[in-house]
Formats: sequence, structure tokens, C-alpha cells
Amino acid sequence: MPATIPAIVFIGGGPRTAGVLERIAANRPDVFAGPLQIHVVEPHIPGSGRIWRYDQDPGLLLNSMAADITMFTDQSVDCQGPAAPGPALAEWAAGVLDASIIDVPDFPQPLWDQLRSLTGTTFPTRQLQSQYLEWFFRRAARSLGRSVTVHRTTAVGITELKGGGHQVGLANGRTLHADIVVTALGHTDSLPDAVSAGFTDFAARHGGYHAAPSYTTDVDYSPIAPGQDVIVAGMGLAFVDLLVLLMEGRGGRFQETSDGGLRYLPSGREPVLWAGSRRGVPYHSKISAALRGQAPGPLRFFTAAAVDALLQQHGELDFHRHLWPLIATEAGYYYYRELLTGSPERAAMGWDGFASAYAGLDWYSPGRKDLVAAAVPDAGLHLDLERLDRPFDGRRFSDHAEVQDAVAGYIEQDLALRDSPDHPETLALFLALLHVYMEVGRIVPPERLNARSQQVIHGWWHGFFSFVDSGPPPHRLRQVLALHRAGLLQFLGPGLQVSADEATGLFVASSAQSGVTVTAKALIEARLPATSVARSLNPVLASLHGSGLGSEQQLLTSDGIHSTGKLLVSPQHQLVGAGGKPHTTLFGVGPGTSGWGAGAFARPNTNAAPFRENDALARTILRTARGVAAGDVSAPATMTPEPAAAGQN
Repeated sequence: MPATIPAIVFIGGGPRTAGVLERIAANRPDVFAGPLQIHVVEPHIPGSGRIWRYDQDPGLLLNSMAADITMFTDQSVDCQGPAAPGPALAEWAAGVLDASIIDVPDFPQPLWDQLRSLTGTTFPTRQLQSQYLEWFFRRAARSLGRSVTVHRTTAVGITELKGGGHQVGLANGRTLHADIVVTALGHTDSLPDAVSAGFTDFAARHGGYHAAPSYTTDVDYSPIAPGQDVIVAGMGLAFVDLLVLLMEGRGGRFQETSDGGLRYLPSGREPVLWAGSRRGVPYHSKISAALRGQAPGPLRFFTAAAVDALLQQHGELDFHRHLWPLIATEAGYYYYRELLTGSPERAAMGWDGFASAYAGLDWYSPGRKDLVAAAVPDAGLHLDLERLDRPFDGRRFSDHAEVQDAVAGYIEQDLALRDSPDHPETLALFLALLHVYMEVGRIVPPERLNARSQQVIHGWWHGFFSFVDSGPPPHRLRQVLALHRAGLLQFLGPGLQVSADEATGLFVASSAQSGVTVTAKALIEARLPATSVARSLNPVLASLHGSGLGSEQQLLTSDGIHSTGKLLVSPQHQLVGAGGKPHTTLFGVGPGTSGWGAGAFARPNTNAAPFRENDALARTILRTARGVAAGDVSAPATMTPEPAAAGQN
């Protein structure tokens, strides 16, 4: 029998840790069935963690429907470990209501109301999601027997021990011995970059207000006065959350009108927001249509075989030159298959003939464009990925009024396409990009990408995917339009530039495409902070960087060495130290690492990347534990988390 029980410390107890724990339990019989000591260090409630915690504004929603949210590794997941199907969020809610699921807290009445009204197409609140995630964590912990101890505190450092293993310091003064450490920190805060730090200093010196990039719900917006003009840089999901907090969160409300429209009734406490971004528009609406043509089937063009063929031809792959044409062709195939088979009245050609010709054409070839023109007479239905990415690229606006009309018209058209049963081809495009996004990390070896392409994948490609596939619920965009009509939201247009004018003490926002300039005392940068190990405010990341146990990913580009800011990990998620050597017992996973990272939960039956990653990491952890096990000692007293009142310990 082993002389010691391997001790595994997870730093961070959000949904990613919960998923890995579930996979450890599922894989133990096959890899290492011996006893384990597992410690989870998390200052918030484990399962939901900081980002998905219950304690946030009840108006904040997920941007996915309840039927599209699961934590379970179902049969679709291509992994070595066994599948472990379980309820998606909508099924879990139904189980709570019919008492087939009873290991839940004493919910407050608003959550019971949400459970009763929830359907598969509901966009649930983050408060409700927190309870699903916490339930999943408790379930995973129970499946590991009495092996899991939760420490409701913050880890402050990791120290390498001379005799082997590591010591994890905690904010409460205690330390934990670890044979294996897994950092699963999620989104963390960083010191602002030079530009944001300059804005903060400027606001302080001139009596203004500046909110640097941060998780929206953690920012104090109380200094912003009613009626005050505020420049908002960014129109993604953080922007949508900001509208919730500064509008309905200050007492306003939306009212349906007799003609089916939406009106905003202000409380009088709201500021006036002037919002812009690089694209100048919000993320695309989530889609309400259902497919009615041929079933999508597996990917046909962006496949492992196609990537392998490229790898045989090229020493390094370039994303835009080698991979993007395959991705674009795949997206077009999904899109036009649905258009031609689901809406044949819009087509002038049968699908079989189109598909046969399409398969032999490059996406950017004149032949492909001619084929589409012959098959789809309405040019407005042709898929233009560049225009989709930059809708106002090259356009010049005559004045501020034209910008308002253009952005509002764009949002209205987006809703007409995506929140309507008449355009299921938009769902087909959504699914194509989702499946490709999940496959990139599986079939493209990151070490075979040139440095520029690694930047592109974590930058432009992730941003494009998020813009098209990870947008808000459609009713949020209707609220954007209602706030605009109410005069509380003005659009600054694309190509937003923000500066600080020392002479006036005001922030200045402008767009070269419109020529319009706006000044204000307040500026909000509505986005998450850029990942940076070197500037991290997380004490563990700072410790890893300072000691050399961890390092920032550095890429050699034509412009010199570029740091991605991400914690460098090997393909097996081992932390890579400052000397370039992977640590065999230190691991990292999540959005702040150089791993591909694709969220912590996913749509059911999509062979989801995070679930594949969780399974592979769990098996690596168990093999490592098997290697360090050497004897049998009595397990220390541990605690298994049990449900309490929602949002409380």
C-alpha cells in the first residue's frame, strides 16, 4: 500500500475546476484508483467562483439559452475517459421543480419564480446559473468520496520545496503541502496598461471619472451623476452589462408598446452614454430560428486530414493564408446548404449541383462568387465574411446624425435576420463557426503555427468568433434601440479613438470615419482587462512570475518579441518556468493560459473543447498522482461541501 496519499491543490474553484474534478472521478478506475487528498482554494462559493457568483445584479443574464448550457461530458465528447451524461441547465431546473433533484439550497422566492418560468429558450440569469454550477461542484466533490476539502480563502503564493512538492500559502496564514498544483484562476485582474493608467491619472488630476477595463459588475459606478455624459469605449458583452447596471439598475424600466415595440421609462438617475468601438456596433444577436434544411453533419473542409495535408506541405502554418480559407469555405458550406435546402424558394439552383461545384472552388476565387450569384439571386443573402466582421469598413459619415441612423439601422437589420424564423441560414453559420472554433485547438498543433498566427488566433479569430457567435440575447439589442430612442445612448461609430485634453480636463472621443468629436468628464473602458502575468494583481500569478516557476508566453514576430500576457503552459497544461522547462507537477488551465481555452461550460452534444481538455488534464493529473504515491497513511479529516442558502457559505 502506498506510504503517502498524493495531495492535489486546485487554486481557483470555479466551473473549470468543477469540470476537472468530475473528470478525475470518472477516470480514477482506469488510471489511478488509490486515495487522494484534494484541496480547492476559492474565496467565493466553489462551483460558481467569482465570475458566476450569486451575489451580482439580478438583471444580468447569460448570453446562452438554458438548453445550450451543460457541465456534463456527454457521448459526443472525443476523449479517453468515460462519458458521464447529466442534465443541462434547463433539465436541471425541471428536476429541481419535480423534486427528482433534491440536493439544492433553500432558494429565495425570485429564484423559484425563475425556475418555474424557465424553458430551453430562456436566457437565464447569472444568479440561477450560479446554483447550477454550485450543484455540479457539490456533485463532483461527492463522487470523490471524502477526498475534497474546500478552503474559503485566497492563495497568495506557491513555493518549491527542496524535498519535493510545493507549498501553497493562503491569505488566512495557513499553508498547504501539494504534490500536484493546478491553477484554474479564470479571469483575473491586472494593473492597467500605460494608456489606461494615464487615463486614471488624468481623471484624478482633473476631477473626472475613469473606469479601467474590469469585470463590469465589480466596478463602482456610483460617482457617475444622473444626466452626466459618459464616453464608453467598447460595445461587446461588457457594454451590454453596463447598460443593465446604469439603466435598469438605477430604477428605469422597459415597457412594451401597443405596436410590439419597446419604450424605456427613465428614472431620472441615468447618465447619458456615448458608445463606440473599432467596429462601431454591438455583438450580433443570438439566433431564435431553427434549422429547416439538411442536417449539418460533420465538418467537411476544416478537418484533421486537411490540416495534416497542410502540415506536410509547410514547415509553419499561417492562419490567414492556410487555415482561414478552409474555415471560410466551411462556413459558406453550412450557410448555403441551409439556404438552398431550407429555403429553396430563395434559390435558383439545387443543392446537389451547387455542393458539387462548390467543393472544388477556393473561397476567394471568382468561380465561387459566380457560383453563389447563379444559385442565390438576392445579393443581400450572399455571405460576405469581411463585411460581417467590419460592417462599416471604408464608409465615411457626413455627420453625427448619419452615424446614429447607420448604427440603429444595422441593429434593426441584425434583429430582422437573427431574431426571426425566416433566416435559419444565420443559425447554420453560427454552428459552423462554433464547430470550427472547438476544433482549432484539437487539430492544429500550436507549435506549428508561426508567431503572427498565434497572435491572430488569440486576437482576431477569437474576437471575430465572439462577435458573431457570442452576442447578447435579442431582447438586449431591442433595449439598446429603446435607450437610443430615449436619448440616453448615443453612438460614436467605428474606429473609436479616445484621448485626454489637458487644457480642458476632458476626455475626447472621435471617429475618423465620422469626423464627430465628443468630450466628457467620464470615461468607461467596457471590456475585460488584457491578460498579463507580469502585471497581474492575482497574488499567485505574481508569485509564479516573481519566482520563475511560471512565465509569460513570448512570441518572436517580425516586429520582435511579443508577449501575449498569458501564463505559458505545455500541450499537457504543465506550467513552463522561466528557464523554458515544463514542471511535471504544476498545471494551469483556463482563459489566462496559453492553452486554447474555450470556456468552462458548453452546448450539449458538440464535442466541446473544454470537456475534451478537462478529461485529458484529469488523466494527466491521475498519472502524476500514481507516480508520486509511495505508501499508505491515514487520510486527514476532510469536509464535503453541502448546500446552504443560495449565495451563502
